[in-house]
Amino acid sequence: MRNNGRKLDELRKLDIEVNVLKNAHGSVLISTGNTKVLCTAMLEEGVPPFLAGTGSGWLTAEYSMLPASTPHRKKRDGMRQDGRGVEIQRLIGRSLRSVCDFADMGEYTVYIDCDVLNADGGTRTASISGAFLAAALCLAHARKAGTLQKMPVKKHIAAVSAGIVGDVPMLDLCYTEDSSAQADMNMVAADDGNIGEIQICGEKRTVTEDEFMALMALCKKGIYQIIERQKEILKEEGITI
Repeated sequence: MRNNGRKLDELRKLDIEVNVLKNAHGSVLISTGNTKVLCTAMLEEGVPPFLAGTGSGWLTAEYSMLPASTPHRKKRDGMRQDGRGVEIQRLIGRSLRSVCDFADMGEYTVYIDCDVLNADGGTRTASISGAFLAAALCLAHARKAGTLQKMPVKKHIAAVSAGIVGDVPMLDLCYTEDSSAQADMNMVAADDGNIGEIQICGEKRTVTEDEFMALMALCKKGIYQIIERQKEILKEEGITI
């Protein structure tokens, strides 16, 4: 049992609200414990130059943390975004593109924006799980309206973290756990069990193969639970993937 009362393999409380913004084509407010991320998706005509004339679509993502998302005010990103933010937005984009087939969709780009309202660990993984829903809502509505020639999303995808704290593997770290972790992992996976990406870092020591497998099993369990919630929400919206 952890100091917040959770079991070692238990996710933080997961709350997901959809259609929270009027102007966004798809919008999601996802909360994992005290971490809150607003994810939006907007569809615009046009694609990057390397896709022009192919009939294929594209998806790209941006990520930022609002100034009051952390206890000490975080400066806004200026012309030059911090390296962490660039890394995370690339991760979000890669993750969502891995479950899409943009060929013959039509030359449209899905713009994903993930804005962290409150940070308490796991902002990148919450962003991926929420951004998938925002993208699915956006694309399903565009397909229904006849804007797109096909629905590009083929599978569900979600992400979660795990880590080793006090030599014990545990799922979905909050900030206090993450800050004292000996090692941590972020994992992205689809609903068929295939892995999109794994990021693992030995912060204070290396990780054994057995520990790695334990962390991966924890992440897979958490991801399946998040994806089940995604499916419930899309079913309520009349969308099946």
